[in-house]
Amino acid sequence: MKFGIATFPGKKIQDFANSYRKRYDPNYALIPPHITLKEPFELEEKMLPQAVEHLEQVAQETAPFNIHFHKISSFHPTNNVVYIAVENPDEMKQLHEKINRGHLYHERGYKFIPHITIGQKLPQDELLDVYGSLRMLHVDMNSWVDRFHLLYQLENGSWTIYQSFLLRG
Repeated sequence: MKFGIATFPGKKIQDFANSYRKRYDPNYALIPPHITLKEPFELEEKMLPQAVEHLEQVAQETAPFNIHFHKISSFHPTNNVVYIAVENPDEMKQLHEKINRGHLYHERGYKFIPHITIGQKLPQDELLDVYGSLRMLHVDMNSWVDRFHLLYQLENGSWTIYQSFLLRG
């Protein structure tokens, strides 16, 4: 079964992200705006209790924190992705590192950069055009991170919450 771990920002940020995602993100209908804390991974059902126990431990030792979104950026030329960037992402990176340990450890294909995707899989010309105009937007929004979610992928490709973990550290 395919799982992933993410946190969802507040409504104001979700609304802002969705106003662009409906046009520029083919995954718009599959999952709400989110920050991926662990890329999708395969996990056998018999390993699920150990994974949940690990995530409960991470939540117990992590205090809630605030994140600030400060600009629109892009992963171009590596990936044709436009995203809302997190300023000073240290606490988000620490949470990611804690999650990506033990039974859930895997090598990452890319450096972890916390963000909310608003456009992806765009042709080169469209990416440059979209990014060129969106990067001029003034972005200044905060979101409280007090939980993260273990998600699983349904047969239709959409993602749903398997379990939520409240930060209590």
